[in-house]
Amino acid sequence: MTTNSATAGRVRARTGGPKDDGPKILEHVVGWTFVVVLAMLVTQLGLV
Repeated sequence: MTTNSATAGRVRARTGGPKDDGPKILEHVVGWTFVVVLAMLVTQLGLV
């Protein structure tokens, strides 16, 4: 099977990583929730 440059861009293997069209707002909310929980843990343990 030969591919030229026109079809090479369309034929890509999926690696199982995060999708580009996912809900970005959910990703931001989960990330900031993790940051807040980590900050509370550090404060409670007296590591600051």
